[in-house]
Amino acid sequence: MSTNHNRTTASSATRGMFYVHSAPSALCPHVEWALGGVLGVAVNLEWTPQPAQAGAYRAEFSWAGGVGTAAAVASALRGWNHLRFEITEEPSSGAEGARYSYTPELGIFHAVTGLHGDIMIPEDRLKAAVVKAALGDTTLPNEVDKLLGKAWDDELETFRYAGDGAPVRWLHQVV
Repeated sequence: MSTNHNRTTASSATRGMFYVHSAPSALCPHVEWALGGVLGVAVNLEWTPQPAQAGAYRAEFSWAGGVGTAAAVASALRGWNHLRFEITEEPSSGAEGARYSYTPELGIFHAVTGLHGDIMIPEDRLKAAVVKAALGDTTLPNEVDKLLGKAWDDELETFRYAGDGAPVRWLHQVV
């Protein structure tokens, strides 16, 4: 696992994890360049074969940077065909955490996360889901699944398990 330690002010500092779940070999250097462009440093990821998809590779990267770094990385990589990734940003002083998931088929999913990594659903979005369900447009479980990004989790789950020889994932904070 690679690590980046950018200098940031204490009030805007955060960190997170970047997971490339699958990328074809030709795309790997472009992912590194895009990530490095956002972080402002050269990035060399440790690519390993992705057992869930022939010819694809996976990588993990622990980063440190300013609040909003995860959003900037997700924006830089969204829309790339044949790429599946997730990036998380830990909550920091004055800022909630974030999780972005991307697949070519579904596009980007964003969720605000709390101190323990749980997805925090804003009140207005939850109220809108209840109203939609009450009007018969959908069911409440379907709307909650959308709010939690279940479709992204379902699609990425196969790729999250990397098989034997996968890098060890270290937690930044134990709760």
